[in-house]
Amino acid sequence: MKFERRDILLIVGLLLFMIGLTPFMAPVYAALIVVIMYFGIKVYVGKRKQSIERDVGEGICMECGSKIINKKCPNCD
Repeated sequence: MKFERRDILLIVGLLLFMIGLTPFMAPVYAALIVVIMYFGIKVYVGKRKQSIERDVGEGICMECGSKIINKKCPNCD
């Protein structure tokens, strides 16, 4: 889990969410929920990115959109 530029937007959004939670619960619990949400989102996005990279493999055919195997499209070639 490396820090990327878009994580700043995630942090700002979660801080605003924490501010919204503070009238309903103690700030410590709101902060704990936000920290858990941050790491949960980071893990989910990482797993999803890994899954997409595994499915794409060498690339995607521009004609039909299928996965390229051995530098050839199984549908077009």
